[in-house]
Amino acid sequence: MDDQQLTPEPARRRLGRGLNALLGTGSFGDEPSTSGNDSSEVHVDLIERNPFQPRQEFEAEAINELADSIRTHGVLQPLLVRATGDTYQLIAGERRLIAAKKAGLEIVPCRVLSLTDQQVCEVSLEENLKRQDLNVLEKARAFQDYLNRFQCPIEELGRRLSLDRSTVSNMLRLLELPATIQTDLLANRITAGHARAILSLDEPRQLALCETIQKDGLSVRKTEEAVRALLAESGDTIPFPGPDAKPGKSKPEMTAHILSLQDQLRDMLATKVEIKLKGKEAGKIIIEFANNDDFERLLGKLRRAA
Repeated sequence: MDDQQLTPEPARRRLGRGLNALLGTGSFGDEPSTSGNDSSEVHVDLIERNPFQPRQEFEAEAINELADSIRTHGVLQPLLVRATGDTYQLIAGERRLIAAKKAGLEIVPCRVLSLTDQQVCEVSLEENLKRQDLNVLEKARAFQDYLNRFQCPIEELGRRLSLDRSTVSNMLRLLELPATIQTDLLANRITAGHARAILSLDEPRQLALCETIQKDGLSVRKTEEAVRALLAESGDTIPFPGPDAKPGKSKPEMTAHILSLQDQLRDMLATKVEIKLKGKEAGKIIIEFANNDDFERLLGKLRRAA
């Protein structure tokens, strides 16, 4: 949502269904939208940070590029805020706000909405988890914070964000990893695929294998092989099949690598994506769409990627 666009697409194509709901074109779950339509120009010093913002760090290079764009074109897309007494609380658009300050702007265009804490949190999740490359551990922490803050079951959170329960659960499991491994994941020294693969091990073996991944540059597939070997040594259940597993009547199991790719596609397309395996090297990718507008949005993304 923070990209400067000279010719923005219509809102229903640019935003996901959840954001559309909160901006007045639908509803989140069964709740009616409470959004307002006031447009204002607000001093940057009167805008407070969104307390529900899952993203804690922003790339300096991206901020500098956005600041250069704002110096040339101004802020083309209003920030979303809500009134809090004599000040305003940011709902969406933190990158634009940071870049606007860096560009020397004192006044920025804002759209003033009337939203509850839970709705503000949901907008933040939609904007960051589906529209930007948020670290998977930041996603997991944001999910856990939402569940704790609003006493919401995993199924309900998944429904509100159009995600499978398993997707939410798999991300939350990453919070079970030791703090040092979480730090490595947050710093991108290991990937989400690596992290999922080592979840089946006990803590000492997790720590040892995490060091090996970084030292030897193990791929996710090699990490899975190492996990299988370690579990076989101790007689534990192996969570994913090896490359030499004999085909049977049961459907092929998803590896941590495939699950990671599936999550990446869901984040990129902002819709439910399912990878179904038919064999070792065959399968299909299912992409869901809600209506004709959603189909055109997805088609546009795929064409641009091609």
